Amino acid sequence: MVLALPTAGEETLSADAILDRVNAVVTAPRDQTLHLRLVLLDAAGKEEDRRALIVWQKGKDYRMGKFLEPASQRGIGFLSLPDDVFYVYMPAYKKTQRIASRQKSGRFAGTDFSYEDLGVQYYTDEWSARILETGPQDYLLELEAVEGNSSGYARLRLRIDRQRFYPTAVEFYDEKGALAKALTSRQIEKINGYLVAREMEMVDLKRNHRTVMVIEKVEFNTGLDDSFFSERYLSRSEG
Repeated sequence: MVLALPTAGEETLSADAILDRVNAVVTAPRDQTLHLRLVLLDAAGKEEDRRALIVWQKGKDYRMGKFLEPASQRGIGFLSLPDDVFYVYMPAYKKTQRIASRQKSGRFAGTDFSYEDLGVQYYTDEWSARILETGPQDYLLELEAVEGNSSGYARLRLRIDRQRFYPTAVEFYDEKGALAKALTSRQIEKINGYLVAREMEMVDLKRNHRTVMVIEKVEFNTGLDDSFFSERYLSRSEG
């Protein structure tokens, strides 16, 4: 365990207080629209597929995304709503399907991101948090799922930038305690006053496969209404 003593005037924070600040940072915009490029890579690092995805998010409760490219995947989408409600839309079947909590750990459209990973990353009281390390640059927190937690993960480890309270890395552990996946955030910068990771890489350690997600364009506070995040809009074609 690494401990860095606080300097004069520096606040000593509990694990829950650190998570509160992280939540405030990642949900700071009223709403945001992300234009993403996804690249899927095999064990040798060879590119298997390249996709375009648009994601809309409002606060901590609403998130929706749709594939724009390639043509074979166009229109496939997801919708994350309050109270752990999650839908997917498959254009081939022309219907939405609700995803049960036990299915949320499944891969979304062949990527290394699960349905759960694509929801708003907001750390609630469904997790019991403790500080493992306090270094000069970052905190390392461990989150254990409490009884009633609907997550497909039993434990998380978050590395958090001490100055910006932005998560730079997350490790995901399964119910057997094995490290299943790892997410790394890179090129973290302020855009219009909000912190954004320009690139995120999710590695599935069991499959030895990875998906890189790159933000090509982001728009903030465009006035998205709660009603936009609906099955009707999820099934509507874009463009």
